[in-house]
Amino acid sequence: MALFGKKNKNEKTTSCCCGGNCDAESMAKAESAKTEGASVKVLGSGCAKCNQLEAATKAALEQLGMDATIDHVTDFSHIAAYGVMTTPALVIDGKVVSYGKVLKAEEVVKILQKVRG
Repeated sequence: MALFGKKNKNEKTTSCCCGGNCDAESMAKAESAKTEGASVKVLGSGCAKCNQLEAATKAALEQLGMDATIDHVTDFSHIAAYGVMTTPALVIDGKVVSYGKVLKAEEVVKILQKVRG
């Protein structure tokens, strides 16, 4: 029993993001998915806020005339591989550019222009 920060001697701790339920292979897949090619990704569980961010991102891409597909990542091991703890998050070309809030289309346009030029 762990009361007041005291740990049981038999209790094992893990540094894994999912509490020890993932293996090296799944973490390697998550890491490689993070660095794959030029893309736009929305990270989140599929909640209403995640869907709002995805819609705003689609609108921003259409407004800029960019032809990019949006991947919606719902696997928490993949989300954790980006270091994101608060969703929804927006990833452009493998780099987290926003997390924890729903961006408006105009904000996504500014970010895309800054990141992709």
